[in-house]
Amino acid sequence: MNFVTAIPARIFVLSVVGLLVTQDAGAAGAIEGEVERQPLNPVAITMFLIFVAATLVISYWASKRTKSSKDFYTAGGEISGLQNGTAIAGDFMSAASFLGITGLIYLGGFDGLVLAIGAFSAWPIMLFLLAKRVRNMGKFTFVDVVSMRLEKSGIRLVAISSTLIVVILYLIAQMVGAGKLIELLFGLPYESAVISVSVLVLAYVTFGGMLATTWVQIIKAVLLMIGVTITAFLVMKEAGFSMDALLAGAADNHPRGEAILSPGVLFKDPVQIATIQVSMLFGILGLPHILMRLFTVPTMQEAKKSAFYASLFMGYFYLMLVILGFGTAMLLYNNPDFFTSDGKLIGGNNMAAIHLASAVGGDFLTGFMSAVSFATILAVVAGLTVSGAAAISHDLYAEMICNGKPDPKKELMLTRLTTVVIGVIAVILGILFQNENVAFIAAMPMVVAASVNFPILFLSLFWPGLTTRGAIVGALVGLASSVILIVVGPQVWVSVLGFEKALFPYNYPALFTLPLALLVCWVMSVTDKSDRAQVDKDNYQKLLIRSEYGPDSGELEVARH
Repeated sequence: MNFVTAIPARIFVLSVVGLLVTQDAGAAGAIEGEVERQPLNPVAITMFLIFVAATLVISYWASKRTKSSKDFYTAGGEISGLQNGTAIAGDFMSAASFLGITGLIYLGGFDGLVLAIGAFSAWPIMLFLLAKRVRNMGKFTFVDVVSMRLEKSGIRLVAISSTLIVVILYLIAQMVGAGKLIELLFGLPYESAVISVSVLVLAYVTFGGMLATTWVQIIKAVLLMIGVTITAFLVMKEAGFSMDALLAGAADNHPRGEAILSPGVLFKDPVQIATIQVSMLFGILGLPHILMRLFTVPTMQEAKKSAFYASLFMGYFYLMLVILGFGTAMLLYNNPDFFTSDGKLIGGNNMAAIHLASAVGGDFLTGFMSAVSFATILAVVAGLTVSGAAAISHDLYAEMICNGKPDPKKELMLTRLTTVVIGVIAVILGILFQNENVAFIAAMPMVVAASVNFPILFLSLFWPGLTTRGAIVGALVGLASSVILIVVGPQVWVSVLGFEKALFPYNYPALFTLPLALLVCWVMSVTDKSDRAQVDKDNYQKLLIRSEYGPDSGELEVARH
């Protein structure tokens, strides 16, 4: 069977692939196989066109303020903590969360919360562990941070490669998911959907850079929170505003009965739960385009506010999804308007939220949520595009080829050219992979980020003993092991390659590859007695002072402290 499980965003990607290794794989509820094109939805299209018009106006406004590379990469560092936190939340409060988590709670009840908890848990760690130190490095990208105390050329090449791998793999999943989702919800041809997404994203990013991208994400986040709030309110109204009545009604109507109120319906292997959670938690902490957002604010305090507000908004959002998931079980199960003759939800379980909106809010709410689902694709792809462009124009060209002294006009021109190239690549890959199983590709960015980016970021910020050799070898081992274990896991070895049994039992190997990468970093660093190793260790003190006192702390403060 051809599963197209990459509805655009992180959490749904994780949820679907996690489900594929359970006994309920057949009911995972992705948009599966050939999508049956739906009639045009005038309400959804009208609302989406309004969104597009508003965001294009914002892009024009942002283009007038994007005159340098710093403006392009980080919006000049002038985004407030509240704005940035809303934009970060917008990256995760996506169609994937809305559709995927709601569908999982509908399908498995309590077990559906496992994935929401994994995603949400990353943000307190981001707030208390990383936000201050990363922001005070005073640079543009994740690569800047990890290369600050180490030998720049080697570690930059590794970090740039990891960034591009994450961005490209995400773009494949995003564009395929975009095409399938839009084809289902809007009745547009797949190729037209993919091209339209890319053209709009190029308009946002090429002209408006991070400033336009930020405001697209903010608007989308606000609209999505409004939508889930209205839907949850209408569901609770049906339940008499009683959570007990909602859960009781869900258990009464669900074929698994009261089992959905307890763990064990979808995930029976605790190791499987652990490896999914590790992949989500540390993968988010290693995502380059999320880390990049910490540089868009003017101060360390605003960076911490960003993580705080992102945690606040996402916590509220996931609480609403609990109501939507159980509300779907209470109100929709076996309703002939939403189920096929063989008892399956039309469009798969991940269309549960759209059907619920239709049941409680009619065509208007359905159109609104469909339009927001489409809009979220633009915001996510825009963020990825900025990160990919920065990896080439800033990390590779400005810092490596030009030794940190590029011509500002050439760098900005190259950034915009790279953005166009990435957009074209996204369209080509989206069309090429439209009939392929992209579940394993969609799993890889999170696992790669957890196995490569997070170890070298964490150790470079918090361990004085890290050396360039240790970071490079550890990162390469993390990359190689994560790719190999995904390939020999169930999703690729069995579902794609057709072997009877997987050589490795889990789709998400970060529980194993992350400790391996950390161990290799440690072993290769403590055994490194080179002159460069000593420089790396000595540089940690300077980095520590800079991370504490900000990018303006110089040699005088180094001496004082």
